[in-house]
Amino acid sequence: MSVTTPKNGSQQSSPSKGGAPKPSAKPAIRFNLVQYLKDVRAEATRVTWPTRRNTLVTTGAVLAMAALTSVFFFVVDQVIGLGVRELFGIGG
Repeated sequence: MSVTTPKNGSQQSSPSKGGAPKPSAKPAIRFNLVQYLKDVRAEATRVTWPTRRNTLVTTGAVLAMAALTSVFFFVVDQVIGLGVRELFGIGG
């Protein structure tokens, strides 16, 4: 049994933490698929969707950066491979 001291100075005893859990006071909430889909549709109407042009520009930027990154790593791989071949005299 543990003892706690409240702010007013008197001592009270509280039950130890190993006791049984309290039953929930709230009733179980059921999932309503129809209501959920209505909420999703209502939320989708409130979303500010990007314009077609904005989507195309962003997609182009992502593809360009992916291409540049792949070229960069290709060049780095070739330089490292050349260095290993020259240093150890192995490889193609």
